[in-house]
Amino acid sequence: MNIKRYFGKNSREALSMVKQELGANAVILSNRAVEGGNEILAFREEDMATLVARDKPKPVAAKPQPQTAVGEETLVSMLSRNQRILKTAEPLNHQALQQQRAQAASKKTTPQAQPKAVAAQAAKPMVKNTAKPVREQIEQDQLSQREMAQMMQELRSMRGAIESQLTEITWANIQQRDPIKSNVLSKMISAGFSAGLSRQIAEKVPAGHSEAEANKWLHNVISSNIHTITDEQQILDQGGIYALVGPTGVGKTTTTAKLAARFVMKHGAGKLALITTDSYRIGGHEQLRIYGKILGVMVHAVKDEADLRIALNELKGKHTILIDTVGVSQRDRMVAEQIAMLSKTGLPIKKILCMNATSSGETLADVMDVYKRCGLNGCILTKLDEAASIGSALDIIMRERLRLYYVANGQRVPEDIHIANNTFLAHHAFKMARKKAEQFQFRDAEMPFLMANVASSNMTGGRA
Repeated sequence: MNIKRYFGKNSREALSMVKQELGANAVILSNRAVEGGNEILAFREEDMATLVARDKPKPVAAKPQPQTAVGEETLVSMLSRNQRILKTAEPLNHQALQQQRAQAASKKTTPQAQPKAVAAQAAKPMVKNTAKPVREQIEQDQLSQREMAQMMQELRSMRGAIESQLTEITWANIQQRDPIKSNVLSKMISAGFSAGLSRQIAEKVPAGHSEAEANKWLHNVISSNIHTITDEQQILDQGGIYALVGPTGVGKTTTTAKLAARFVMKHGAGKLALITTDSYRIGGHEQLRIYGKILGVMVHAVKDEADLRIALNELKGKHTILIDTVGVSQRDRMVAEQIAMLSKTGLPIKKILCMNATSSGETLADVMDVYKRCGLNGCILTKLDEAASIGSALDIIMRERLRLYYVANGQRVPEDIHIANNTFLAHHAFKMARKKAEQFQFRDAEMPFLMANVASSNMTGGRA
C-alpha cells in the first residue's frame, strides 16, 4: 500500500491534487491544517481492496496423519504382539457371559431404542441465555419490593379501619349494656390517663358494682399501682450518691436545693456535699452556689468525667452527695454523654428522674424512653402546682413501675417538697378532672369514637 502526502494552500487545493493523481475514489486517511496550508494523507482504492484481501483468514489445512507402513514392523510392536499372544488365558465366567447374551438379545429386539434416544436428544430446543442485565434485574426487584410494601401498607390500613369500626361498635354496646364501665373509662380519660390504660382498667371493673363502688374500686386500683416511699429513711437518711437527671426546665436545681435543705435540717451541713455539672447554662452553677452558701454546704462544679471522679474521691467521707446535672433535651446527644459520665465513675450513683407534671403524656413517655436506659432508681414529680391534670404523669409512673419519692409544688425552699402519697395523688388526679373546662371534657357519645381512634393508632404503631 502506497500512502501519499499532498500539501496545498487550503483544503480545496489539496483535495483537487488528490483527485488528479489518485482519482475520485481515493481513500483519505487524514485532513488537517498545518503551518502554511492544509495537508492530506491518501492512497488508491485498489490498495484498500488488496489490504482487505490480505487480512482475510486463510483456511487451515488439516495436517496429514502419520501413516505407518503396513509391511514394516518395529521391534516394539513385535514384542507387544508376542506378549499378548503369550498372556495366560483367564477362566470363562459363565454368569457374565449369560448377562452379555441377554443384553445383546434385548438390543436386537429393540433396535430403535438408541436412535430414538438420539433423536429425542437432538429434538431438545437449544436453551438460550435469557438472563437479563444486572441493572434491569435490580430495578425489577426494587419495583417488586415497593409494590409489596404498598400492598402490606394497604392491608394494615384495611385492618386498622376494620378494628376501629369493631371497637367503636363494641364500646357503643358497652355503654348501653354496662354504663358503669363506660363511666369509669370516661373518668380516667378526663383525668388525663391514656386511652390504652383506661380501657384496660375499665374492662376489669367487677360485675355488679354500683357507681359509687366502682369509683372506690378505681381509686384503690390507681393508688395501689403508684409505688411510693413511706418516709425519708429510704433516701436521705440512708445516704449515698444521688444524681438528679431530666430534660431542661423541670426544676432539677431547685429540687436539689430543697433536698439539701431537708437533709441539713435533720443531719447537719457537715455530712452533705453538692456537685453541679451545669457548666453550659450561663450562671447555671451560681444558683446552686447561692443555695449552698445559705445552707453552709460547699458546692463543687465539674465539667467532665475526670473532674467528677476526682470530686467524688475527695468527698467519699460525706454521708450524702447530691449531683445536679445539666438539663438537655431528651433528643440531644448530650444525654448519652451525661449518662456515660455518671456510669463510668466506678461508684454506685443512684439516678432520680425529675418529671414535669405539666408535660403531656407523649412528651413524658419520650423522656422516659431515653432516661430509663441508664437504670433509674426513682423519680420526683415537679411543678404539681402548675399542672391542670396529673393523670399523664401518673400513667407513665404506673406503666414503668417507677418508685415515686417526692412531689414538688412550688418554688419555696424547702417548704414546697413533700413525700409522695399514693392515695392523695389518686384522689387529686380525679378531683382535678372535675374542675376541667367544658370544652376539654369528653361526652358519652364521643367515647366510642375515641376508643376506635386508639385501636387505629395501635395498628399504625402509635402509643396507646
